[in-house]
Amino acid sequence: MGREPSERVDVCVVGAGPAGALAASSLASDGHDVVVLEAGPRFDFESRQRRMEEAIRPGHHGSVWEMGGERDAFSATGEQYYPLNVARVKGVGGSTLHWQGMVMRLHPTDFDGGHGNDDPAWPIGYDDLRPYYADAERALGVAGDADNPFAPAREDPFPLPGFPPSHSDSLFAEACEALGITTHSVPNARNSEGYDGRSACVGYGTCQPVCPSGAKYDASVHIQDAEAAGARVVDRVPVQRLETDGDGRVSAAVYATPDGTEHRQAAREFVLAAGGVEIPRLLLLSRSAAHPDGLANASGLVGRYFMDHLFAGAGGTLDRETRQNHVGFITSECHQFYDDPGQAVERIETGETVVPSAGERLSPIKLEFLNYAGPSPVELALDADDWGDSLLADLRGDYGTSIAMGGLVGQPPRRENRVTLDTTTTDDHGNPVPDIQWSFGDRLARSVDRATDIQHAVLDELGVDVSWTVGPENTGPAYHHMGTTRMGTDPETSVVNPQLRTHDLANLTVASSSVFVTSGSMNPTLTIAALALKAADHVAERL
Repeated sequence: MGREPSERVDVCVVGAGPAGALAASSLASDGHDVVVLEAGPRFDFESRQRRMEEAIRPGHHGSVWEMGGERDAFSATGEQYYPLNVARVKGVGGSTLHWQGMVMRLHPTDFDGGHGNDDPAWPIGYDDLRPYYADAERALGVAGDADNPFAPAREDPFPLPGFPPSHSDSLFAEACEALGITTHSVPNARNSEGYDGRSACVGYGTCQPVCPSGAKYDASVHIQDAEAAGARVVDRVPVQRLETDGDGRVSAAVYATPDGTEHRQAAREFVLAAGGVEIPRLLLLSRSAAHPDGLANASGLVGRYFMDHLFAGAGGTLDRETRQNHVGFITSECHQFYDDPGQAVERIETGETVVPSAGERLSPIKLEFLNYAGPSPVELALDADDWGDSLLADLRGDYGTSIAMGGLVGQPPRRENRVTLDTTTTDDHGNPVPDIQWSFGDRLARSVDRATDIQHAVLDELGVDVSWTVGPENTGPAYHHMGTTRMGTDPETSVVNPQLRTHDLANLTVASSSVFVTSGSMNPTLTIAALALKAADHVAERL
C-alpha cells in the first residue's frame, strides 16, 4: 500500500531507532496492530561494505549515513556550539547504525540523586528498571563478564561471554594496579559468538560508523522482528505534527511523503521514539489553539534540561608496541570513580599521593581504555605520498606505539539548556528547525578536569609521552541527547509520569532518553532500551 496510512491502528510509533523498534516489536508480538513512521530511509544491508570503504577513504568528511542538507538543518545558538548532525542517523535503525555499542546499566545512585550533588531523584529506582535491563540485554545480545566490582547488582549472567582484554588493556592494567585503580571488562552489544541469527564479530574495526558484518546490534533487528509479527513500517515519512481531539487525546500523526503529500495516521495509542532532539521539536511543532505552547507542555518544560555527556581524554606514544586498531571497540574500563569521583589516587608501593582527593562537587566519571588510538595502518597508507619500501618503512615507524584513555562525564540538569524552535530557519517541509541552546557550568568543567588528572596519572605511570589532552577548554559532546521531556510525578515539574505517559495527554507515551531526569555518565542506550520495553508494557495494559 506504499506510504498511504493504515486504517486506525492500535499503536502508532514515531521513530525506528532502538526505542521505537523494541516498543514496536514488543507490542506487535503481543498481537497489537502497530504502524511505525520513520523520517529516514531503509538502508540496504548490502551497502554496509561500501559505506565502510567510504568512511576510511582519505578526505572523507560527513556522514556515511546520508545525514545533512535541508532535511537535517538545525541551529545551535547556545553558549557552546552543538554539532548535532555529527553523530545522529535518520533511518531504520537510527543511531545504532553507527554507535559504538557500549551498554552499561545506570547505577542506583543515578536514580536516587545519591551522588551528593543535590541532583533531583528519578520517580523510579534501579530495582524498578532492573527486570527491563535484563530483558534489554537479552534483546540486544550483550556480551559481558561479571568482573566489575562497581557494577550494580544483576540477576543473571550476560547473554554472551565478554570479549577478552586487548594487548593495550594489559599495559594499562599493570599501570593501574600500581596506582590502586581497578580495571575490568565492559559489556558490548556485539556478538562474541553467534547470537540471534547474527554472526560473531569478525574484526573489521570500523564499528563507528558502520559494522559490515551485522555482529554489532542495530535496531533494524527488532524492526524485522516487528514486521514478522505483523507491524507495518513506513520509511521516509517525517511526522509534521500531532493532532488532538477534544478529550485530551492524540487523534492522529500527520506525516509527509517524499513528494510532499500529507497523510493522517490515526491510532488508539501513540509512542514517540525519535530521540531527545526530534521529540521535543515535534511536540513544539504541534501547537494549536487548544495547546498554544505545544503538546504535553503545560509545565513549560518540553525541550528544557537538555543534557549530554562530555568527553575527557589524553594520549600519546609509548616506547613499546601497543597494537592499537586491532580492535575497533572498547574492551576494558574503570568505574571506580563513578560513585566516588573525588577519591585520591596513590602509588601503592610508596603511598605517594598522585591525585589528591577532591572535596568539591563532581559528576560521575567513567574511564575508558581506548583500543583505537592513533591512525590505523590503512589510514596511514591511504594518506601517504610514498610507495613500496619507503611506504613500508614509514608505516613501521609511525604505527603501533600510540595509546590513549577516554572517559565520559555526566552533565547535571540545567533549565537553561534546551531544545527549542528556530523560526528563522526551516527544513525541507517548511518547519522550523531545532535550536540547541547548550552550556556547561562550573561543576562539569571541574569534573572533566578531574578525569584528565586521573588519566594523566595512569599515562605517566605507564611511561607515555603525552601529546594531547581533551579537557574543559576543548571538550565536546558524546552525542547522547537526554532530558528534554523529563519524567516525574508532578505535572508542574515534569512532562511524563513514571509510566512514560505524558501528564497532559492520556494516550501519548515517550520512549527515549529524553525522559532522563539526570544523565549519569554511562552510555545511555541500554537504559533507553529498558525504558522502551517498560513503556510498551504500560501501553499494552491500556489497550
